[in-house]
Amino acid sequence: MRIVLRRPDFRLLFVALLASMAAESVLLLALAVWAKDLTGSDGMAGATIFAIIAPMTLAPLVGWIVDRCRRRPFFVAANLGTAVLLAPLFAVRDRADIWIIYAVAACYGLSYIALSAALSGLIRQLVPSELLADANGVLQTVRQGLRLVGPLAGAGLYAAIGGWLLVALAMTGFLAAAAVVGLLRVAESGPSGPSGADLSWPAELGAGLRHLAGEPALRRALLGYGLGSLVMGFTESLIFAYVDLGLHREAAFVGVLVTVQGVGGLLGGLVSAAVVRRAGEVGSLAAGVTFFGPAALALAYPRLWLGVVALLLAGVSLPLTMVGLNTLIQRRTPARLVGRVAAASEALVSGPQALSIGTGALLVGVFDYRLLFALVGMVTTAAGAYLWHHRHLTPPAQPHPPLPRTPHIPAPRRPLPPVDHEVAVVARRSRGR
Repeated sequence: MRIVLRRPDFRLLFVALLASMAAESVLLLALAVWAKDLTGSDGMAGATIFAIIAPMTLAPLVGWIVDRCRRRPFFVAANLGTAVLLAPLFAVRDRADIWIIYAVAACYGLSYIALSAALSGLIRQLVPSELLADANGVLQTVRQGLRLVGPLAGAGLYAAIGGWLLVALAMTGFLAAAAVVGLLRVAESGPSGPSGADLSWPAELGAGLRHLAGEPALRRALLGYGLGSLVMGFTESLIFAYVDLGLHREAAFVGVLVTVQGVGGLLGGLVSAAVVRRAGEVGSLAAGVTFFGPAALALAYPRLWLGVVALLLAGVSLPLTMVGLNTLIQRRTPARLVGRVAAASEALVSGPQALSIGTGALLVGVFDYRLLFALVGMVTTAAGAYLWHHRHLTPPAQPHPPLPRTPHIPAPRRPLPPVDHEVAVVARRSRGR
């Protein structure tokens, strides 16, 4: 990570992403809290998260637009656009204005897809292939660190200064990101459009999905991760039952466990690049999904010390999966398709997760939470085993071979001058005298 941070171009990108990710982390929970204050309804507050996730259905279109543009200018424009789309929140006054929050949340969901797709292509242009895992690991470490403090800071700032000033701070973060990325100098020959100019627009939109289906490593990575995602979302609801029925504590104690998970996320971000180098991209993804299995199984047995260990494991799993998947996409995708492939993979992962969150909320009211945790543990362990079986598709990076040792060849001796025997005899007789 130190090596990749020594690169001036990546340092600029890192500073820009630090500003935008900080704005993102303080804003998301604050939108839900704002909706709760206006309506008094938990359901209306939770609908803000759904509004952010719903635009994932437009991921192929967003990815196609990203691939038709130069990465750096698009990334600058997307950050500027994100700042502008937050402006309508200044008009929110009472319950009748709740639709503004939902509209802004949906637009923010679109911008998130666009920024993620553009970022994937921009990192690939800035960083050599052998440092892609390190670059992704740096960004995941920062993202996990911000998840520790960002949402709580956002909720606290909302309570202290109100929604309008919080929106102004978030807009400042995105504007700062646009300004810093504008300083980057990236050699881009032109828009990365599809190579086949005769393709119809439906074929162009589906090019990312076709690449995901046709590339063996990507296909199996998303199949295994998607299988795990179908049940991982259960834990969003199960953790409340674990705290209430298992640990017999107040619901606010969930915040403590989330903090523990954030610490695990930091650790996972720090080691993720090393895991990719040693096990390959699919191997890192397999490790991340597999770690979630024993974590869920441990939560089926309600003991606080065991829960702390389980949440640490669950935290480590997320950056391992994301760094493995992002690096795999960047290394196995042609430059002209990176935007569409990144957007499509985001939709294919987020879709099952959103579905599983809703399903888990329904199942926790019908079945024992311990049984559901056991189900999550078994399914994610099976998904991790499937991925580990196919880790050979992305072999680990080969270390540089040592330089061959040059065999020691003794220097040739200089030949002695010819000996004049008569002179030698005279010399010995002289020494004898």
